[in-house]
Amino acid sequence: MATRTPRKTVGTSSSPWKPAGARAQQREAKRNAVLQTAARLFNERGFHATSLDDIAEQLNVSKPTLYYYVKSKDDILLQCVRTALGMMQAGIAEVRAAGGRAIDQLIACMRIYSRIVTMDFGMCVIRIGEDPLPAPRRKELRRLKAGIDGEFRRLIADGIAEGSLAPCDPKMAAFVLAGALSWIGRWYRPDGGSDPEQIADQAIALLMAGVQQRPPTTAAPVIRKRARARSE
Repeated sequence: MATRTPRKTVGTSSSPWKPAGARAQQREAKRNAVLQTAARLFNERGFHATSLDDIAEQLNVSKPTLYYYVKSKDDILLQCVRTALGMMQAGIAEVRAAGGRAIDQLIACMRIYSRIVTMDFGMCVIRIGEDPLPAPRRKELRRLKAGIDGEFRRLIADGIAEGSLAPCDPKMAAFVLAGALSWIGRWYRPDGGSDPEQIADQAIALLMAGVQQRPPTTAAPVIRKRARARSE
């Protein structure tokens, strides 16, 4: 009886092509690198002063290579801003799903918002914004921003209803809170001496408590007098 030569196991050869899943992951990683680099340059130099050549140079690739991952500079900006707003929406949704008092949810959402505007994508929302984009793209981004604003308004209204926030116009209050937190993205510098968590702590404390000096209460002296009388 003739012996058969064993077949070589499929998949043991060294192929120069990676499996489809690995190729997709690699492509996504490279696309994210393009967006991250572009966002940093947009924030440092400005959108109009940054070219695709500049982005390609930073990544050590040719300009035509970029078109495999993005369509245009407008497309890059859209994806950067969309990424930041998506991060905000996801963070707020997680806070809302966890439940709890409205004021605690509001503070948690403010912390998320503050942290994201110190990141490259978040700073793009604040420093570059939607103005360089064509009208249809601006409309999409405004819709995403409106969703975030709506969440802040609902939390403020709920906080007023539960008695943890002073009566106010939720719309105006949401504009003030988001506007103040957004401005962090204008002046924040990684080498500025304060990390994002410290900045968030101070900003939220100021916004929630204000800066006006409160008159001292009389409750503490009364307590001290009573304690002194008992000791005598």
